Amino acid sequence: MSISTVPPHVRLANEVAEQFGHKPLEVAAAEVAAHLRDFWEPRMKRALREHVAEGGDGLDPVALRAAELLGRASS
Repeated sequence: MSISTVPPHVRLANEVAEQFGHKPLEVAAAEVAAHLRDFWEPRMKRALREHVAEGGDGLDPVALRAAELLGRASS
């Protein structure tokens, strides 16, 4: 996936995840998931969950785990 084809929900999730990269994976993922839950609109969260369901290409490991946690919470 080139930078020009990165969907906005992937780019933004990775940018948020980068801010928590100094923390252990599970802690960072939980904090990123909380941020997404609190500040992202439903369409962005849905697009991120769908992206993960399709394989999660291009997502930072913290963003990927956060999206999984987000998906679990909304089920």
